[in-house]
Amino acid sequence: MRIIYKKIKLAAYVCTLVATLLIGSSGRGAVSMSKAIPASAAAEGEEKTLIPGGMVFGVRFFTEGVLVVGIPDGNSSPAYAAGVRVNDVILKVDGVAVKDAEGLSRAVDSAGGRAVELTCRRNGSEFTASVTPRLEESGYKTGIWVRDSGAGIGTVTFIDPKTGLFGGLGHGICDADTGKPMPLGRGVLLGVNIAGIRKGTAGDPGEIRGSFKQGKLGAVTGNTDCGIFGIYSEIPKSIYGAIPIAHRNEVRGGAATILCTLEDGVTREYKAELCSIDPKAEGGRCFTVKITDPELIKQTGGIVQGMSGSPIIQNGKLVGAVTHVLVGDPTRGYGIFIENMLEAME
Repeated sequence: MRIIYKKIKLAAYVCTLVATLLIGSSGRGAVSMSKAIPASAAAEGEEKTLIPGGMVFGVRFFTEGVLVVGIPDGNSSPAYAAGVRVNDVILKVDGVAVKDAEGLSRAVDSAGGRAVELTCRRNGSEFTASVTPRLEESGYKTGIWVRDSGAGIGTVTFIDPKTGLFGGLGHGICDADTGKPMPLGRGVLLGVNIAGIRKGTAGDPGEIRGSFKQGKLGAVTGNTDCGIFGIYSEIPKSIYGAIPIAHRNEVRGGAATILCTLEDGVTREYKAELCSIDPKAEGGRCFTVKITDPELIKQTGGIVQGMSGSPIIQNGKLVGAVTHVLVGDPTRGYGIFIENMLEAME
């Protein structure tokens, strides 16, 4: 998933950078691409069914407060001296809510050098830090980098036919510097015009390239380690109707298929194989996926950026989603159990 972030050094300057959250593997030679409203629960004894996705989607989101992603001045930073650390979320300045990086910068600069009280959150707990900005040539600075927004492309894994709730990616949207999930405040779901595909090769996972369509398709409500979640305003068409989900102990090594959307904008089914299944896995690397479909390999080289979330079907059931690719072999990657995604959604 390709994410564009805004990065600002307080009261200094604003710059834009492109940070790519790749679909990768754990360990060496790998790259890697809030609470959601719960999925509708099946009645007792009723088999849970979901619509497999496979369509590409866009997301534009804003963080809750602003996320501290760097302290370039180290111990000499005024914010660091006051106890602020990387991965902290700044929620308020002098009791007033912070909505974005520019707002934080204005609040610090308007204080005119006096100490400001930052209300921060770390690991779910709030604390305050009294920070006295230092005056530099370009204004008052606290010596930290923050991010407040992002946008990117991924693949829908499932849609609940009863509610329109959806899940995608199979992993979280993470900050490029810290590797931690971005603290989602609000987000919108968008359609995508696919412009092309850069084929993956050993050492380069490749990517789906596209641009956002006009108009909102729904809302993004959750960003977790096991996927992003939200709700469609109107359930989109799929090449599949609702099918049963597979419990983790039903997933077997062997033939499977994945659904994904390529350059022509049409969602299709492609052959794959599953192996190295770990029924106890709790995160997003639960089994290995090998792409075996000659047509998919011809077009993409295997798994590329933007295919995170591609649903995996085996024996007529939705078993999970593609989440990562091995950098050294783009035909191989990892997948997550659908149960893990649903548990994270709830």
